[in-house]
Amino acid sequence: MLVHTVYFYLKPEISESEKAQFVKQVKTLEKIETVRSFYVGTPAATPDRPVIRKDYSVALTVVLDDLEGHDIYQVHQIHKDFIANNNHLWAEVVIYDAN
Repeated sequence: MLVHTVYFYLKPEISESEKAQFVKQVKTLEKIETVRSFYVGTPAATPDRPVIRKDYSVALTVVLDDLEGHDIYQVHQIHKDFIANNNHLWAEVVIYDAN
């Protein structure tokens, strides 16, 4: 199993409607055939603690079977289109991959 976790830091000047549209666009990635589990969310209203970061805008977690599934996901046309159509909205992206 490979867990692909992505934190998007959207540009501060984008509107709430642009953010909502961005979340809809992120959800298109679930259609990639190597995706086994998929979750999109925003920072939770958990109590603040020194170890909790809430500075990101949108989080994505994708579970894939293995590294091969991850590699297919990365070059899939849906993924390429998502990046091409949305990269103007983010200031930074941070990715953590674990297996």
